[in-house]
Amino acid sequence: MSLTQPSHDSAGGPEKIGALDIFFTFTQISVTGFGSPMFWTHRVLVERKRWLTEREFIQAMALAQLLPGPVNCNLSVMVGYRFAGYTGVAAALAGFMGWPFLILIGVGMLYQRYGQLELVQQALSGMSAVAAGLLLATGFKMTAALPRHWRPWMFCALAFAGVGMLRWPLLGVVAVLVPLAVAAAWGERR
Repeated sequence: MSLTQPSHDSAGGPEKIGALDIFFTFTQISVTGFGSPMFWTHRVLVERKRWLTEREFIQAMALAQLLPGPVNCNLSVMVGYRFAGYTGVAAALAGFMGWPFLILIGVGMLYQRYGQLELVQQALSGMSAVAAGLLLATGFKMTAALPRHWRPWMFCALAFAGVGMLRWPLLGVVAVLVPLAVAAAWGERR
């Protein structure tokens, strides 16, 4: 199923998702997405709302990561457009960025005043570990939808080694691996 085509409900007709529902869904994702909104985005869009299948989510996330800009903003644009056109795009972006913007201003003011306290520093250290755990958990969940061939796993390992272990620039790793992965997938279909 294409990312630009609406999904279908159990009766076979297109699922109707309005701009207001998109706004509140992305508000929920952004307000609860501490550390890594990808975890909450996946949970809400795939597991709870069932707006996307696991495979559609992975395809959309892959495209969102290749486009310039924040990954979850790119994904919100795609999902908003898919279900409600340009109105859905505006609703998704407003929901995803509105409350966090206001919260960030408040937190920034508090951090400026209390950020040097030992208790605050310890709390931030603990939160970073939780965020890393959520990111890993989402990554492991997403691998379940990968084809059971060795090629996708090889590209996952190469990307991880290049960026995560060797600390090569992300843009360079993507520029090399994407054409190779596309060529490998194309060659597999022949």
